[in-house]
Amino acid sequence: MPISSGAPAAPAVPRVPEAIHRRRWWILAVLMFSLLIVVLDNSILNVAVKTIASPAPTGIGATQSELEWAINSYTLVFAGLLFTAGLLGDRIGRKKVLLAGTLVFGLGSALAAFSASPGELITWRALMGFGAAFVMPATLAVLMNVFERDEQPKAIGIWAGSVGLGIAIGPITGGLLLEHFWWGSIFLVNVPVVVLAVIAMAILVPDSRDPKPGKVDPLGVALSIVGLVLLVYGIIRGGELADFTDTTVLLAIAGGLLVLAGFVWHEKRSSHPAIDITYFRKPAFSAAVAAIALVFFALMGVTFFSAFYLQSVRGYSALQSGLLILPLAAAQMIFAPRARLVVDRFGARAVCTAGMLLVAAGLACFALFDAGTPVWVMCLVFFVQGTGMAHIMPPVTVAVMQALPREKAGSGSAVNNTFRQVGGALGIAVLGSVLSTVYRGDIEGHLGAVPAGVRDVAGESIEATLGVAEKLGPVAGKPLVAAANDAFISAMHVTALGSAAVALIGAVVVGLFLPGRPPAATETPGAPEEARPPADQLTS
Repeated sequence: MPISSGAPAAPAVPRVPEAIHRRRWWILAVLMFSLLIVVLDNSILNVAVKTIASPAPTGIGATQSELEWAINSYTLVFAGLLFTAGLLGDRIGRKKVLLAGTLVFGLGSALAAFSASPGELITWRALMGFGAAFVMPATLAVLMNVFERDEQPKAIGIWAGSVGLGIAIGPITGGLLLEHFWWGSIFLVNVPVVVLAVIAMAILVPDSRDPKPGKVDPLGVALSIVGLVLLVYGIIRGGELADFTDTTVLLAIAGGLLVLAGFVWHEKRSSHPAIDITYFRKPAFSAAVAAIALVFFALMGVTFFSAFYLQSVRGYSALQSGLLILPLAAAQMIFAPRARLVVDRFGARAVCTAGMLLVAAGLACFALFDAGTPVWVMCLVFFVQGTGMAHIMPPVTVAVMQALPREKAGSGSAVNNTFRQVGGALGIAVLGSVLSTVYRGDIEGHLGAVPAGVRDVAGESIEATLGVAEKLGPVAGKPLVAAANDAFISAMHVTALGSAAVALIGAVVVGLFLPGRPPAATETPGAPEEARPPADQLTS
């Protein structure tokens, strides 16, 4: 018979002050609202690309390359500054950087709304990316510091589900705005949302920081920015020229890879790295961030071309296109908050592998779409994609965040979001280039009736071809419209299969390296699952 010591077991010491713990769900609502601003903007822009590509006064006549840069300028600045944003949040306070980033994002939105040229839009989108870089990691870092460890998977699932809410609201809001106002209203709508978010943050969100912060690594940040810009520019330029052997393309890509290799070398040897490379020695951590990058690589490219498929080929309005994406958003909102329950039963490896396979299947279905595919089939495919995403993002985010000490939550969140954004940027660049190259090759043989002076421009994208066809008149332009639709669908099929292949690689990665279902274990009170910050580091 066991001998009792006579003393009851000491309960686990709460890490979160009681006053903050009581309002944690209100804080999560504010964090979701802050995240919604960033997601809402990107989802609105995806619906509006066709309108922005139209000539003035409807749009600003942006080419496909300029549209890619309007997305990638935001993403590259965002990804390049995430390391510094996470470190600054850990150092000076996450609430401070969250407020500052939200205000900068609002300013950039207001300026982008009144852009007079594609160049101005790209510039102000970059400013929005600067602000968003301080918003995204701070929301997840604050979440990790106001919830106890046992509630973190549930909170992260809800946090991830808010992405689905943004995906749902964004296209519908964008469609309504584009039907009643000018294209700049899709950015101006961010301003009142920012004002409400700032007020809510100031009242409810507590401040937190690392009690032993490290130094900022400006050289590492600079190397990451330069490397990414060179690499993605080279890929986009290759798509523009339909020639990846061009000297300027090869130099840009090679230079980008070299600088990124220098970034990794520097980080390994720095005493205060922007990202601690030793984190990647943990297989679960590496597999999780790889899964994030691969799934967004696959999905972002498809999201980019699906707007042209729905609006240019199928003839749907921006609002109708937004409504068609609702099943994807609904699936994320339904399943993401519940993903932890499936993980508890089957393990992260099985759940994420199944999610990746669902995403791959959904992407592969685009290779079967044509100009007459029934609407219900498209909605079913979007729902499958959303279901897959909902069972990938929460588990891998939990794996990344719980692999690091709590006081490094800003850095961990930065790593999570950097791989997500870099994967998305490269997806748009690579898959957009594939789409452009295949389209140009298919349409060139049908441009004989087009005046020689505009032949090169007409072959750049489906919007450019349709613009030239419209100028030729309804009779002369009709064959060119049919050829453009056929060429785009053919290019979309190739791109969709490439996207599905990337998602399958992601399934292999998570299947091999993510942990399986853990054995039933008892958590020892006081176990050092993370370094516990002093109470005065989390303040209301």
